Amino acid sequence: MSSYDVVIIGAGPGGYNAAIRAGQLGLKVACVEGRETLGGTCLNVGCMPSKALLHASELYEAAAGGELSALGVEVTPTLNLAQMMKQKADSVEALTKGVEFLFRKNKVEWVKGWGRIDGPGRVQVKLSEGGERLLETKNIVIATGSEPTPLPGVSIDNARILDSTGALSLPEVPKHLVVIGAGVIGLELGSVWRRLGSEVTVVEYLDRICPGLDGETAKTLQRTLSKQGMSFKLGTKVTGAKTGKSGVTLTLEPAAGGAAEMLEADYVLVAIGRRPYTQGLGLETVGLTPDKRGMLGNERHQSGVPDVWVIGDVTSGPMLAHKAEDEAVACIERIAGHAAEVNYGVIPGVIYTRPEVASVGKGEEELKAEGRAYKVGKFPFSANSRAKINHETEGFVKILADANTDQILGVHMIGPSVGELIGEYCVAMEFSASAEDIALTCHPHPTRSEAGRQAAMGVHGWTMQA
Repeated sequence: MSSYDVVIIGAGPGGYNAAIRAGQLGLKVACVEGRETLGGTCLNVGCMPSKALLHASELYEAAAGGELSALGVEVTPTLNLAQMMKQKADSVEALTKGVEFLFRKNKVEWVKGWGRIDGPGRVQVKLSEGGERLLETKNIVIATGSEPTPLPGVSIDNARILDSTGALSLPEVPKHLVVIGAGVIGLELGSVWRRLGSEVTVVEYLDRICPGLDGETAKTLQRTLSKQGMSFKLGTKVTGAKTGKSGVTLTLEPAAGGAAEMLEADYVLVAIGRRPYTQGLGLETVGLTPDKRGMLGNERHQSGVPDVWVIGDVTSGPMLAHKAEDEAVACIERIAGHAAEVNYGVIPGVIYTRPEVASVGKGEEELKAEGRAYKVGKFPFSANSRAKINHETEGFVKILADANTDQILGVHMIGPSVGELIGEYCVAMEFSASAEDIALTCHPHPTRSEAGRQAAMGVHGWTMQA
C-alpha cells in the first residue's frame, strides 16, 4: 500500500491540473489514469484534435473556395485526408507528452490504470499492466469527466453511426453527414466535414441552435452557417436509425407531433450532449450517490463526504475544460489550507466555427427573466477596419451593462478570432469593470479588438465608427 496527500482519479484538464498544482504546493500526489496517454477527452479525442481539423479544413476551404484567389494567391488544392489526420495525431501526441513532462517536473506519480474508491481514504487501481494496487490517501479528488450521451433508438457503432470520437477519425469525406444535435460539438464537427466537401444536415429537437447562447447571437450563427451550406431541421426528433452497408436511414418526427419522414445519410454523428462518467467508481463505498443526471453535488468542490472532492464535468456547471482547470486549482488550494474560489459568473464559452462565437456572463433573455434593467452597446465587424481589410466582416460584438451602475453583465461576440478577444472581458468582469472603463481604454489600431471598444461606447450612445 502507498500513502499520499492527494489521489486524483482522472487525468483530463481538471485532473492533470489538480495534480500539477498539488505537486507545486509540495503535496504527495498520485493521478490515476487508464488511457495510454494523459489529457483525458480534451487532449485525446475532444478539444485539441477537433481544433486541429477545424484549422486544417479552414485552410483547405480558403484554397478551394476562392478566398485565396481573391487575395491574389492562386492554387488548386488536393485533399490528402490521411495527412490531415496524421498532423492532427502528431499534434495531440506532442501535447500529451507535454503533460507527462509536467508530471515529472512536479513530482506527480502517474498510476496507470482504472481507479475506484474502496472506502474512506482508499483508492483501488486495476493496473493497465495487470494486477491491482491499493492507494491510501488523505484526500480523493474525483475528476473522471464525461462521455457522449446516447440517443435511444440510435446505436453508436463508430462505423456508420458516430460519436464525437468517431467523427474525428473518418477514413473518407462523407457525401451526406447528418448531425443529431445543434450544440457546440455538432456544429464544430459538422463545419469540418462541410468544408472538406460533405453535405451536412443538422437535426435538432429544440426550435433553435445552441440553447443557452444569447438568442440574437445564436440566430446570427445559424444564418451564417446556413449561408455556408449547412442545412437545419429544427424542432425535429430522431426516433430510429437503420444501418446498411453504405449508409444509415433515419426516422424523423416533428418534436410537436406529426407525420414521420425518412432521411438518408452515409454517416450520422450523434452529438446531443455529454453525461458525467461516474459508473464503477465505488461511490457507494463512501456513501455518495449521483443525481438523475449522474452528477455529483459539491459545496466549494467538496462532496457531502469529508475529504472527497469533485471537479470538472462530473459535477455541476458547464462542461468546459477551462472551468475544470479553475476548479482544479481552487480545489487543491483548499486542500492545502489556502483560500480559493471560482467565479462561475465569469466562465467564458467559445464555439470554434467560422466565424467564431464567444460569450461570457449573462445574455439578454436571462437579464429580462431577472427583471434587471440593462443597456446594450453593439458594434458590427463590417465597420471594423481590420475585419474589413481581411474580408472577415460577418458578426458583431454586443455588451450588456447594468442600466444604473454601468457594470458589465455580459458580452456576446460572433466574428473573427472572438475566442481570443473574449479574454479581455473576462478580466474586465473579474474586476467589476464598467462599460465606460472599456470605452475609455486605448486599444491598438487596426485590430479586431476595437470592435469591443466601440460596442462599449455604444452602451452610452457615442459609438464613433458606425
